[in-house]
Amino acid sequence: MTDNQTWIPLFPLKTVLFPGGILPLKVIEARYIEMVRNCLKDEVPFGVALVKQGQDAGVSAEPEAVGCLAHIEQDKMAESGTISLRTRGGRRFRILETRLLADQRLEARIESLAEDVPVPASTIHVNCAKALKAIIDNITAKGRAEQGQAFVSPFAEPFRFDSAGWVANRWCEILPIPLKARQKLLELDDAGTRLSIIHQYLQQHKIL
Repeated sequence: MTDNQTWIPLFPLKTVLFPGGILPLKVIEARYIEMVRNCLKDEVPFGVALVKQGQDAGVSAEPEAVGCLAHIEQDKMAESGTISLRTRGGRRFRILETRLLADQRLEARIESLAEDVPVPASTIHVNCAKALKAIIDNITAKGRAEQGQAFVSPFAEPFRFDSAGWVANRWCEILPIPLKARQKLLELDDAGTRLSIIHQYLQQHKIL
């Protein structure tokens, strides 16, 4: 799923998925249930892209140009026929072109974007990682206290606090920022720049 001739099923949503992030989904539309079934059968991911124009239900929406592959980790079908999924973000991709299928689903021809290059250790990285670890530890402690063994973390292990890209991506997911701002952060190819923007936000809002 990495060359420029690859066509993938596309799921336009009002959310931004980052590499390494967890995205739970409840799939209720017949066209996307069929898409999920095909992905499960073929053991392939689908693409998630933020809706640029239109709705994520009904007639297919226009997606942003950059999205992220969603790998299905868990699936459960309800008696009603809906499917609940737990997906994990994979590689980022850029949409080269799209085509509309008969059932109004989109497929996209994509090129994979480069993974984050390791960034030398810095004070910014250390401070952001420490604050993120405290938040994850707090969420985990509360979740286990309230739900016990039933608690499922919204963060996928292994935790990579030593990776500037991983730390930046997790902050991008949890900060209360507009979807368009998340999208711009997803599109940044440099993990150091992404983390610097996050660090500035955290300082401005007295989080650090």
